[in-house]
Amino acid sequence: MEYIVEPQKKIKVSEQADICVVGGSCTGVFAAVRAARLGAKVVLIEKQNCLGGTATSGLVNVWHSLYDTDGQNQIIAGLTFETIERLQQAGALKCTDSVNSAYQFNSQELKIELDRYIKENKIKLYLHTYYSTLLLDGNRIKAAVIENKDGRSAIKADFFIDATGDGDLCRDLEIESYRNKTVQPPSACFLMKGRVDSNLLSQVIREHGHEEGLEDDWGWGCNAVCSDDIRMSADNHVFNVMCNRADDLTFAETEGRRQMRAFINLLKKYGYSDERYALVAACSHIGIRETVHYKTLYRAEEKDLLSGKRYPTAVLNGTYRIDIHHSDNMGITFKYLDGTVTTYYGKNTRQESGNWRTEAGITGEPAKYYQLPLEVLIQEKYENFIMVGRMLNADEGAFGALRVMVNLNQLGEAAGVAAYTAIDSNMPVQKIDRLKVCETLKAGGSALI
Repeated sequence: MEYIVEPQKKIKVSEQADICVVGGSCTGVFAAVRAARLGAKVVLIEKQNCLGGTATSGLVNVWHSLYDTDGQNQIIAGLTFETIERLQQAGALKCTDSVNSAYQFNSQELKIELDRYIKENKIKLYLHTYYSTLLLDGNRIKAAVIENKDGRSAIKADFFIDATGDGDLCRDLEIESYRNKTVQPPSACFLMKGRVDSNLLSQVIREHGHEEGLEDDWGWGCNAVCSDDIRMSADNHVFNVMCNRADDLTFAETEGRRQMRAFINLLKKYGYSDERYALVAACSHIGIRETVHYKTLYRAEEKDLLSGKRYPTAVLNGTYRIDIHHSDNMGITFKYLDGTVTTYYGKNTRQESGNWRTEAGITGEPAKYYQLPLEVLIQEKYENFIMVGRMLNADEGAFGALRVMVNLNQLGEAAGVAAYTAIDSNMPVQKIDRLKVCETLKAGGSALI
């Protein structure tokens, strides 16, 4: 491999802050907002033209239930609940009876609500801005170097939060990483005009998908909140890619868009004859489910999650099922707290069912929700750094449940509070009072039982 040497040059400092958050998904935004509401001066860096990540740029417009499996006790609140209320007031929310997609929202309206959070909490926001590298002083980060329309500059801060999804800061810090055996493939979501249901789409793909180079893949979709005749479609996957690699990410984006047109072409030929099918909008960033994971003080494991293990330092409550998109056979596996296990292959061509509780010899009442402790966010080495997002330390099963937005939203809030606590107490993040973090979260509106 050939290398060139970049000449040494001075880099201007564009901002001096208490906390710098890199990555503006809802996870990163909620980390920034929580810290700012406690009094921190926060800078937020986002490479896209808007905030929200998968929920906005990715067009995935559903959040799961905030209640336990009985539907009686609200176990999740905080900024997720506050955002749901804001969207409802804006006429941009639809509530459903499905626990796994209880709240469907207008992704474009969510962009505006997230902008409002930034303005209200006096957070310094940089859009169209790329993280480049870090400057270190021993076990502390001094600054993050960024690139945008103003050129190259540095942000100095007392604490840094990696909310990039792929763990770009973790990579540069050389924190120990790993990949799960099953790396869940990405989906390129899109909005389409025209009436369609899952049975019709499954039949069309099974019988005619080969005409457009589509495999007998599994997917899902729902109506877009903005219009009854527009559907949000997540009916494709792009296989055999690792989207933290430049070439693979480029291929995934272009292949995802090719598949969007393929779906529309097939529906025009074989869908309902009275419909005028059309591609309305393509995601501006493919929906990446998983790439690499980084090690922290705690690793989330499927057994503990499904059994409802409790923690004194819990910062997350959840009920979303384990949801694993297969990387090798176009299938998907669901596991639920009540013991149910179901795997679907292709366009519902075959399915298998079982019960993990029976197979494990577990008796008694199933857990009504699961938890995750703060330690899942804290790495061992760097004093002023915390990571949050889908790079989290989890095995395949636990990750299948924890990777969804409502769960990562909660971890974002916890990261923001932990960062503020470290600064306020003048302690390395590894030595902060973790119970105090939980108490602060609850005082700020999180429904931690």
